[in-house]
Amino acid sequence: MATTFADQLRSLPDEALGALIQLRPDLVVPVPADISALAVRAQSRNSVARCLDGLDEFTLLILDAARLSRAADTALTSVDAILELTSEVSADDVRVAIDRLRVRFLLHGPPEALQVVGAVDEVTSPYPAGLGRPADYLDPQAAVLCADPAKLRRTILAAPAGARAVLDRLAAGPPIGALNREAVAEPIRWLVDEHVLVPVSEAGRAPRPDGELVELPREVGMLLRRDTGPLGPLRPFPPIPEATVRDRKAADSAGAGQAMEAVRATEAILEALAAEAAPVLRAGGLGVRDLKRLARAAGVDEAGAALLVETAYTAGLLGESEVSAGRSATGAAQDVFLPTGAYDLWRASSVAHRWTALTRAWLMMTRQTGLIGRRDDRDRPINALAPDAERAGAPQARREALNALADLEPGAAPSVDDLMALLAWQAPRRARGREMAHRDAYAGAVLLGITGLGALTSYARLLLAGPDPDEGDPLGVHPEDAPPDAVRALDHLLPVPVDHFLVQADLTVVVPGPPEPELGAELDDVAEPESAGGASVFRVTPASVRRALDVGYSADDLHRLFRRRSRTPVPQTLTYLIDDTARKHGGLRSGSAGSYLRSDDEALLTEVLADKRLSTVDLRRIAPTVLVSPRPVARLLGALREAGYAPVAEDVGGATMLSRPKARRAPTRTPRIAEPPGPPMLAGPRLAGVVEQLRRGDIATRAARRAPVTVRAAHGQAGPGLTAVQQHSQAMAVLQQAVRDKAKVWVGYVDSHGATLSRLVRPVSLSAGYLRAEDERGESLHTFALHRITAAVTEE
Repeated sequence: MATTFADQLRSLPDEALGALIQLRPDLVVPVPADISALAVRAQSRNSVARCLDGLDEFTLLILDAARLSRAADTALTSVDAILELTSEVSADDVRVAIDRLRVRFLLHGPPEALQVVGAVDEVTSPYPAGLGRPADYLDPQAAVLCADPAKLRRTILAAPAGARAVLDRLAAGPPIGALNREAVAEPIRWLVDEHVLVPVSEAGRAPRPDGELVELPREVGMLLRRDTGPLGPLRPFPPIPEATVRDRKAADSAGAGQAMEAVRATEAILEALAAEAAPVLRAGGLGVRDLKRLARAAGVDEAGAALLVETAYTAGLLGESEVSAGRSATGAAQDVFLPTGAYDLWRASSVAHRWTALTRAWLMMTRQTGLIGRRDDRDRPINALAPDAERAGAPQARREALNALADLEPGAAPSVDDLMALLAWQAPRRARGREMAHRDAYAGAVLLGITGLGALTSYARLLLAGPDPDEGDPLGVHPEDAPPDAVRALDHLLPVPVDHFLVQADLTVVVPGPPEPELGAELDDVAEPESAGGASVFRVTPASVRRALDVGYSADDLHRLFRRRSRTPVPQTLTYLIDDTARKHGGLRSGSAGSYLRSDDEALLTEVLADKRLSTVDLRRIAPTVLVSPRPVARLLGALREAGYAPVAEDVGGATMLSRPKARRAPTRTPRIAEPPGPPMLAGPRLAGVVEQLRRGDIATRAARRAPVTVRAAHGQAGPGLTAVQQHSQAMAVLQQAVRDKAKVWVGYVDSHGATLSRLVRPVSLSAGYLRAEDERGESLHTFALHRITAAVTEE
C-alpha cells in the first residue's frame, strides 16, 4: 500500500498522471527528473497557490471543510466528515468537489483517511471558511463556556443589541476584530467579560495603532451560523447572469461595424502622428495635450484614444524616433512618437486582417489602459505609453473576462455587474483585486468590436478559441500563412471594399463602403475627409486640388481619375475647379537664392511683392520677372500657398519639381506582446511523451540507488568480502572495454565539492584525461575527469 505522497503518484496509471499534468501544467515546466521530484513540486507553495487560484468558490469551501474536519491527533479527515459539515447541499455535489481536489492532489489518500497537502495551510487564510480557532486553543475559560452548549446559547441570547451586532459581523468572517485599549466599547467589553470573545496578540508583529485583537472562537461562530450552515452559504453552481439574449446576426453586425470603426480610428490616430509627431515626455509616455489632439482627430473620447494608442504601440505600428528638428536649447535630441514602417504594411491589408492584428495585440499586451488619466501612489498622473500603466496580469485578466462571457449562451448580453459576480464565483482568489482590470477588459471589448450589443460576437469566439492542441501537428506547429477563421468570419460581415465613388454637385464625394487601399490613397491626395463610417464622405476643394497637383497629378490626370472612379456624371463645377486651379498652378516658380521666385507674368510678381502677408519672406525684385528671398525654398513656398498662391518648385535647369511629401516613420520595432499567461496546455502525443519521460526517469533513479557493492566500497563504504578499494587502473580497463562494447557502466567519482557519487552511464569516448558518457536518466552527455573516478563496474 502506498504510504508517501510520491508513492501515490507513482502508483497512478498513465491516464491519471496525465490528467494531473493537464490540470496542473506548471508541474512539468521544466519536466522534473522523476516522479519524486514531481511530488516535491506538487507540494510546493507556489504550485499549490497557483492550483488554488483556478478553483471555484464551492470547491474552495469544500477544501475549507476538509481543513476544519481534520482530527487533532492524526491531521486526517474523511469524506464522511466533510459531508457532515455540508449537509445543507447535495452529497453528490460535495463528492464531485472532493474528486476535483483529489484529482489535483490537494487531497490525497483513501476516502476514510484523507490528508490535506501541507502547503494549503501556508498559502490560504488561517481561518478556514471565516471561522476562528477552537476555544480550547484560545482560552481555558472560553473553552469551558463552549463545552456547555446550553450555557453558550443563553449567553448569546442575553447579549445586548450592540454586542449581538458585533458577533454577527465576526461570525460572517473574518473572526478577528480590533480592540482599542484606551476606550473599549461597551458591547465588546461585555463580550470579552463573558468570554465570548478572546483577546489575542499578533506574535512577531509591531504594535497595532488601534490596540490588540479579539477573536471569535470557532464553536461560537458555528453556533451563530446555524441558519446558513457551518461553512456559510454554499453555492454548488455558478450564478447565472440575467442576460438579454440578442439576435446573433444583429450582434455580429453591430460588432463588425464597431470593429471597422476601431480600425478607422486607429488609422486616424497614426496619420495624425505622421503629420505632427508627438514628443516623448521626459518621464516617458505621451502628453495629455497630445492625447486630446489624437482623440479629436479620431473622433473618440480620451479613454478610447489611450486604448488605441497603447494597442498600436504593442502591435508594432507606433514607435519612437529621434528627430534632429526637435533639438532643445541644450542641444539634446528629442524623441517623438511616429508610425513605424509596419504601419504601411498594416494599412495595405484588409480591414479584417487589420482588426485581427489589433485585437491580438490588445489581448496579449501587458498594459492596463484603464489606469491612464488616474494618479499613482505619488499623486502623479499616469500617461499613455508611460511605464506606470504596466501590469503583468493584464493579459490573463482579459482572457478571464472574455472567457466568462464566452461560456454563456451565444447572444447573451449580461450586465457588467453580473459578469463580475460570475468571475468572483469562478475563481475568487484570482478575481480578488482584479475588478478594475476586468471592467477595463469589457470596456475595451466594446471599443474594439469584440462584443456587439453587449454579446460576444461569433468571430471573436473563433479568435479566443485558438488552435486545438489535439489537432494538427503533434509538435504543436500550426501554419502561420493560413487565414484564421476569425478573419474569414469577419470578412463575411464587413461590406465589400469598393473601387468607386459618387461625385455630387456640391463637390462632395461619397464612397459607398470601405475604399480599396488604392482608392483610399487617391482620395487622400485629391479630397478632404468630412465623415467616416460605412459610407465615407470627402469634399474636393481648391486646396485639395492644389495638393494633388503638388504631388505630381496634372489636370488631365485628375479629369481621368474622376471619370474612371465616379459612378455618377462628373459635375461641371468640378471640371472648372480643376482647370482653374491647374491654370494658376505653376504660374510662380521658386528656387534658391536663399530662394527665388520667377514668372512670365510681371503683374503677378508685382502683386506678390506688394502683398503684406508675405513681408516675412523679405522678397525683392532683381529683374522684371524675378524676385529673390533670403529664406529657404520650403518656407517661401509655404508662405505663398498660405497666402492663396499656387507656386511650384523648379530645379537648376528650370524643370518643374513635383513630389509627394515624404512620410515620416519611426524605426520598425518588434511588437511588445507578452507570452500567453501560464504554462502551455499539453495534450495528445506531447502529454504522453512527458508521462513516458517521467516513468523512465523514475526507473533510472531507482536503479541508481542500487549501485554495485564494489562501487560503494570504492567510496569507502563497508562491503562483504572487500578488503581494499578497486584500483584506478582496473577502472580504466573497464571503461575502455565499455567504450568498445557500447555497454553501460556504473561509475563512482568524486565531484568538485568532495562528495562521492555513483552514476549509471554509457561511455562514448576516453581521451585527453576525460571520460565522456551518456546519462540516460537525464538524456544528456556528461564529462568526468579521469583522476576523479574511483571505480567502474559493468552493469549486470
